[in-house]
Amino acid sequence: MAPKPPPPPPPHVIIFPFPAQGHVNAMLKLTELLLPAGLHITYLITAKDHRSLTTRLNHPGFQFHVIQGLYEGPMDTGDKLSVMIDCLTEITTPLLRNLIIGNPVISCVIADGIMDFALAAAEGTGVPVVFFRTVSACAFWAYFSIQDLINSGELPFEGTNLDERIVNVKGMEGFLRRRDLPSFCRSGLSNRTLQQVSSITRRAPDADAIILNTFDDLEGPIVSQIQKHCPNIYTIGPLHAHLKSRSTSKSTSSNSLFEEDKTCIGWLDRQPPKSVLYVSFGSIATVTRDQLLEFWYGLVNSKKRFLWVIREDLVSSNDDKSKVPSELEEGTKERGYLVGWAPQEDVLAHPAVCAFLTHNGWNSTLESIIAGVPMISWPFFADQQINSRFVEAVWKLGLDMKDTCNRTTVVRIVNEVMEVRKDEFTESANQMAKLAMKSVREGGSSYCNLDRLIEDIKTMSIQCKDK
Repeated sequence: MAPKPPPPPPPHVIIFPFPAQGHVNAMLKLTELLLPAGLHITYLITAKDHRSLTTRLNHPGFQFHVIQGLYEGPMDTGDKLSVMIDCLTEITTPLLRNLIIGNPVISCVIADGIMDFALAAAEGTGVPVVFFRTVSACAFWAYFSIQDLINSGELPFEGTNLDERIVNVKGMEGFLRRRDLPSFCRSGLSNRTLQQVSSITRRAPDADAIILNTFDDLEGPIVSQIQKHCPNIYTIGPLHAHLKSRSTSKSTSSNSLFEEDKTCIGWLDRQPPKSVLYVSFGSIATVTRDQLLEFWYGLVNSKKRFLWVIREDLVSSNDDKSKVPSELEEGTKERGYLVGWAPQEDVLAHPAVCAFLTHNGWNSTLESIIAGVPMISWPFFADQQINSRFVEAVWKLGLDMKDTCNRTTVVRIVNEVMEVRKDEFTESANQMAKLAMKSVREGGSSYCNLDRLIEDIKTMSIQCKDK
């Protein structure tokens, strides 16, 4: 009897995130969701991010491929973001192509959607490219619509009236203002980041599919707008909740690029229920010293308890970092706790936390939604402006204080969310949290879409072998 032929190799996927905390975090969580399905994954990561990862995936089907020689500076401005995009395009397009050509079992590439050069790298190989957009669907759609705003004359805009209505982003006509557009839309059409992001996003229909870290009950109407141009979309979020719902373990890796100070959990344990404002502006946002002090005075003067993440590089490097006023130090000792980085999912899930003062990065926004925690929004740049508008005007999950930073406003908004309208926002947040959890449980929309994605990847593997 002839020996049985060896079993075919498992589908092999290349996953390539943009090198920033939120992107790396989200795509590692996607990796953890795909591995139990028997897929093999090569995860491309920069040397800097690989050094910084506080946890490592340990799975026989997983490997890191570390990329050397990329820009390792900050990305807290549009110009610096453009530097990274240019550097990635130049260095990793040939690298990615060589990986695809040199490995005949590659089934597909899942690339961060901001890196459209993946299409060029895979061109002519027969290997499908799937874009994972780590921003919200509403931000992606706003990016996609930039050219429509230019064609209609809504961009560039003149004058100082940022509250004028924007009417040529389909599905947002009733509530979108100039100030809610991505931050780079305020700088004129010559802005490099605006040009890059608009051009890259318009290439999304060239990909074989789009993955979005969202769920249908949250952004279904906007996803429907996107599907007119990109019909094959997998909404599989919130990823961190989806991962927990499918995991047999009660603990999952944090995927953080920062060392977490878990002493804050002990401090939270000593606070009354629903009494603490959690404050974090994410991994990239910076503030001036004056802004820092205005926030600090506002937090202390609000008389609320607060847990505040103050990264080493939170204050702009060219700003004076002299001694903090004594009244702020005393007020913080009474009611506040400061850390360099926090285990955010655990913090938001803690019963002592009442609200979240956030920059509205998409991972932070989803983590707040899953935890049922109302938000106070102070966006920094890019997608965060539009996320914050949806938090207030569409989802009714909190208040948006973009473009303002003074202690009086901070006190007023904190008291509005944590006292005056506390019950209203808590009820709304709890309802959305229930819908989010429903989506990632068996039979839910995100759960079914992930299963569909896995089956489609396996089909891609068969089709690649037949070529």
